[in-house]
Amino acid sequence: MDFILDNQETEKKFQQLIKVIRLRQSGEVAEAMKERGISYKVSWGVSLLDMREIAQSYEADHLLALKLWNKQWRETMILATLIDNPAEVTEEQMDFWTKSFENIEIAEQASTNLWVKSKFAFVKALEWCRGKKHLVRFTGVHLIGRLAITDKKAIDEMFEPFFEELTTLAKDKKLYTPIYRSVIGMGSRSKVLNEQCIELTKQFQLSESENAVKLGESLFDELGSEYVQERFQE
Repeated sequence: MDFILDNQETEKKFQQLIKVIRLRQSGEVAEAMKERGISYKVSWGVSLLDMREIAQSYEADHLLALKLWNKQWRETMILATLIDNPAEVTEEQMDFWTKSFENIEIAEQASTNLWVKSKFAFVKALEWCRGKKHLVRFTGVHLIGRLAITDKKAIDEMFEPFFEELTTLAKDKKLYTPIYRSVIGMGSRSKVLNEQCIELTKQFQLSESENAVKLGESLFDELGSEYVQERFQE
């Protein structure tokens, strides 16, 4: 990561946010996360809704986001993904943060709030699908889905490189849900992608993996359903 000099204004905002986090803490939220197996080094149990509300009071600020992330609290990391300026996000930062993820909540929040808005999103999604760590692969797959849903300007061909990776990842039981959602997202964008995704589900069903077969069957039924097909009728 590049070293960036601090300044008094950023430090002031940072300290303000630390105080707000403590004021918004919730034991109920913290307990609910613990029951779901989501753990952090430090968590104040602030709700995601509250954090989005807090972030709306601040303009995009890359330096502030870096300071928040370095604090390594659940709330400061999630706020970092909400406050950072996507235009200033670097590939190095994306790799550094993603490789440090410790649970799916922070992976989903970073993917949804920040990574999807980066100019490196498609490249990183593909790279992370080939990652060694489960949460890196999870982030890559999740990011595919976010791009499919939110990047309206992306052409169909930009999603094609993901198909080969997903054929391999479909064997991983831990990735069932994010793969399902991402393939549905791609298959709902256009008639062409829908047809390609249906072919992908057939490949899943030819796998020796029970998980891939089950995933392929569920996706095939959903993508070919009347509800999805109605979207492509003129």
